[in-house]
Amino acid sequence: MISGAEAVIRTLEGFGVDTVFGYPGGAIMPVYDAMLDSSVNHTLTRHEQGAAFAAIGYARASGKTGVCIATSGPGATNLLTALADAYMDSIPLVAITGQVPNAAIGTDAFQEIDVLGLSLACTKHSFLVRHADELCDTLQQAFALAAEGRPGPVLVDIPKDIQQGMVEYHPPLTAHTNGTAGIGDFPLEQAHQMLKAAKRPVLYVGGGVGMADAVAELRQFIAITGMPSVATLKGIGAVAPGTPGYMGMLGMHGTKAANMAVQECDLLIAVGARFDDRVTGRLDTFAPDAQVIHLDIDPAEFSKRKAAHLSHSADLKQVLPAMAMALECGPWRELCDQRSRDWAFSYDAPFEGIFAPRLLKTISDRLPKGSTVACDVGQHQMWVAQHMEFDGPETHLSSAGLGTMGFGLPVGIGAQFAHPDKPVLVVSGDGSFMMNCQELTTIKRAKLPVKILLLDNQRLGMVKQWQELFFEERYSETNLSDNPEFVAMAAAFDIPGAHIWREDQVEEALEQLINSDGPFLLHVSISEKENVWPLVPPGASNSDMMEKQS
Repeated sequence: MISGAEAVIRTLEGFGVDTVFGYPGGAIMPVYDAMLDSSVNHTLTRHEQGAAFAAIGYARASGKTGVCIATSGPGATNLLTALADAYMDSIPLVAITGQVPNAAIGTDAFQEIDVLGLSLACTKHSFLVRHADELCDTLQQAFALAAEGRPGPVLVDIPKDIQQGMVEYHPPLTAHTNGTAGIGDFPLEQAHQMLKAAKRPVLYVGGGVGMADAVAELRQFIAITGMPSVATLKGIGAVAPGTPGYMGMLGMHGTKAANMAVQECDLLIAVGARFDDRVTGRLDTFAPDAQVIHLDIDPAEFSKRKAAHLSHSADLKQVLPAMAMALECGPWRELCDQRSRDWAFSYDAPFEGIFAPRLLKTISDRLPKGSTVACDVGQHQMWVAQHMEFDGPETHLSSAGLGTMGFGLPVGIGAQFAHPDKPVLVVSGDGSFMMNCQELTTIKRAKLPVKILLLDNQRLGMVKQWQELFFEERYSETNLSDNPEFVAMAAAFDIPGAHIWREDQVEEALEQLINSDGPFLLHVSISEKENVWPLVPPGASNSDMMEKQS
């Protein structure tokens, strides 16, 4: 028999958890006290949202389940945005929150809130532990649910009296598998017939490939079939840069080559993707002539938005090798490659000041292999997806489904904890950076070598772009010209930095950013006039992309 708080910590140790992120408070104090005598390393962030995002970064970079801890009331509610982000992007996460004692539940006690009720819409599952003998089993269920099948966040709300009371501890059972059916009853003959009949096949790669640890199998499938490929925002990195037929991201800000290939294909194989609205554009015009094979771990996604002719929730690591066969699609792939060259982004056009896409392309070429980029949300996020290259999906950390500003900095911190010896670059915008800039203290406290590239157009860039294009240039609350001096801000946290605004300053600044021994912030002033191109207008077909006017 041990205290409930000790049981929480021992369960974390039993699952091999060595790193957690959190912020203490009254209702979770017993757990924090027990942590002092454990092998679990706790990182104090300066906001609970920062803790949960750091846990997401740790999970995405490491492939393990992330863990965050908060107290009751505002501590727990501050986690919810990040839990929603993890839910939308299928990230394995366990959030442990303190709750007022059982006797006080329902009395409007100090810092009491119905965390169970609030979290139901943004978690895979939520628990409120009401009895001491449920604690160990509940925690073990939480870790199993977070990782198995389609991963996601699980919340465990633990009243303070259960943390302080005595429980019978039993260690975790063996690790759970992801619950996929293997190749099982997969209709392999039908899939091969569809592949043989296709003249213009396209592979549509989503974030599920990385979550299934099937990147190697996917790359081998592409090598054998010779099939052209495209990726979602979260699927970027699964296809190796330079792979013949790879056309980059598709969708609202996808490449012209990727979108046109999907629109013209006669077979679309969606792997670990869910036909998100930012990918498909106007759904009834998306891939209009294609038969669809949909492989995903979650059967609820099948034909939810786009009807599939063949669908299966099989293990990608087994199904992709079984499906692979040489295809006669050479001329189609050559056309896709030719279009990629003809419609490639241009970096040579004269531009006043610093051209962000060219800067990001230069940084991408110079970063050490295996570097992780954690990106915030906005125009810079789309430029990163368009102009940088990634060795694997775990090296491109971007908020895809929820699109959460304030994501980049704490996620980069979590990624640095996952891989202390690998370079981590946070790419942020001036709007996003201000939402979780308090985590600069976490970098200082933990002495993390996180590099920060801050692209500053003194605007909420993506909102401003839509106001310009779709709201008759009526700019409402998107002017951020009262931004602080970002280098001075970083200096207040003992983080060196530099500010540049001319092209002739780029070379020296990148040398400082990439080669600094510790953290570094590079503040780059860019023009507020520059927009992200191409763009599929909301409600339009992917065939109707808007392109930059010369």
